[in-house]
Amino acid sequence: MTRAQTVLAFDFGLKRIGIACGDTLTRSAAPRPAASYGAAGPDWESIAREVRALAPGVLVVGAPYNADGGDGTLSAAVRRFASELERRFALPVELVDERFSSLEANEALRTRRASGQLRRRVQRADIDSAAAAVILGRWFAGEGK
Repeated sequence: MTRAQTVLAFDFGLKRIGIACGDTLTRSAAPRPAASYGAAGPDWESIAREVRALAPGVLVVGAPYNADGGDGTLSAAVRRFASELERRFALPVELVDERFSSLEANEALRTRRASGQLRRRVQRADIDSAAAAVILGRWFAGEGK
């Protein structure tokens, strides 16, 4: 029997990095608080807090591709971020296509707000972490493996 493993996913951006977690048993993903990205780069301390608190066995990063499948404008920065995650936390890092994840996340949050499930106004950080949950859902579905 395979043990459940916690997985942490990231939606990299130049203002915020959305974060989501899930596990391989339930294969469900939930948004976590986003980390900021400033002039000095990612807020590594807040990312480290999430890693320490959740003890993931693998990290998943959304890889930005253009609609035609080519590398997106942030591809090099995302690869550097993924490499730094691997170096800092000594965990395997897998890349998953994140095309349209923010649009999908935004629509899901809008639907939740319209139905009354979400009462407060949707913030950009909410969308970023919801996009990380979309990316993690894709990883659970077998993408990136």
